[in-house]
This record gives sequence, C-alpha cells and structure tokens, in this order.
Amino acid sequence: MALLTLDHISKTFGGLNAVSDFSMEIEQGQICALIGPNGAGKTTVFNMITGVYQLSGGSISFDGQNLKGVAPHDIVKLGIARTYQNIRLFKKATALENVMTGFHCRTKANMFSIVFRRKKTLEEDARIRAESERILDYLGMLDKKNEMAGSLPYGHQRLLEIARALATQPKLLLLDEPAAGMNSDEKKELIAIIQKIRKDFDLTVLLVEHDMELVMNISEFITVLNYGAKIAQGSPGEVQKNQLVIEAYLGKGERK
Repeated sequence: MALLTLDHISKTFGGLNAVSDFSMEIEQGQICALIGPNGAGKTTVFNMITGVYQLSGGSISFDGQNLKGVAPHDIVKLGIARTYQNIRLFKKATALENVMTGFHCRTKANMFSIVFRRKKTLEEDARIRAESERILDYLGMLDKKNEMAGSLPYGHQRLLEIARALATQPKLLLLDEPAAGMNSDEKKELIAIIQKIRKDFDLTVLLVEHDMELVMNISEFITVLNYGAKIAQGSPGEVQKNQLVIEAYLGKGERK
C-alpha cells in the first residue's frame, strides 16, 4: 500500500483551476520529485497535502488515513513535515531554538504540567535540547547552535529548515525548492544529505525542485505538472524523453 495517495485532487481559487484532477502515489522509502514550469501548481499540491488548502475535489490519504478536514498541526503529528520555498525560520532565535520548536508537536507539556509538574517539564526540555543538538550535529551544524538563524549563511539556513522538519519525527518529508539559492558544491552536499536522512531516519521524500540536474540525480520517480494537470510520470530517464515534458519546458517548435 502506498504511503501517500492523491486521488483526483483539485483546487480552485474563484474561477481559476490551480490543480485539476491530479493523482499520484508515493511508496514508502522512495525519493520522488514533483516538477513543472513556474505556476504549474506544485506548491499548491504541497499546501493541500499539509492541510494549508482544503481540497476542492478528490481525496488525500496518508499511511491509510484520510486527511480530509485534518488541521495542519495534526497532519504534522501524523508524520508529514515540510520545508518552504521561501525560508521560514525564526530568524531572531538561535539555530538550536529553531530545531527545538520542531519537537513541539511531540511534547507532553501543558499549562498544568508547567505549573504543577515542573520537574517533568524541565526533564522534557532537557531531552528536547539534547535531541535537537543531536540533529544539528548529524547535519554538521552543532557549532552553529547558538548563532541567530537569520545570521547564518543561506545554505545553512536551508539545512536548518531540514533539521527543524526532522525534529517533528516525520515519515514523509516534503522539500519545497531545497536547492534554491545554493551553489554547485552546496547542491552536491544537499543530494548526499537527502539520501543519508532517507536511510538513517527511515524517511520517504517528496521534493519540488527546478534544478533538473539535482532532480535527475536524486529522484527514483518523477511526476510532472503543467497548468495544474499531470502530463507525465515515470523514472528520470522516461521523463527526460517525454515529448510533453520537453514542450512544457521549452515550448513547441514550428511544425513543418
């Protein structure tokens, strides 16, 4: 059974069909990519998966559970985490504090425990701090833990978003333009990191990315959107040769 199933989903904004009758399945453990030209509807699909947008039609199931009407914070608890095309860190908080916020969905502390069970709350805070440091160390960023997120180099900010997402203990990680703004060396490092966390954290990964070299090097299965509709899917080799994909990116040549 697929870990994630999008079954004929649609999203309409007024009279505009941003996504139309789109279906896709992702098997557990895969690294998959969702690609397409600007405005194809890729981020809209991410927003529907994560509950930011409600579906206009169709259904989404994750790990056997229907996500219809499930709030975004509860979807995170179910095991779906994401990063964003435009980095959304707490820039005036430290790198460590940013990762610690990711554990919020897994904490047991509430107002009662903070007031009346302070020892347990402090113990939980210490555990979260230690786990956050472990994630930063894993990504080679432990020496940055006390630096403000907004002062970190761009590539490290991208990694910090991934670190925070890992802190939610996801089964599925959605990466929205993870290589945006990175140089070639940082992109090579990113590919290695994604492959490593897939194995070490037992993750399934779905990424939206415009860098086709990265997509072709890392993806095991690719789905292509254009104007909100699926035009192709398959292995990297199959997608590269698909005429509809070539036309979507390069336009149609003159017919003789």
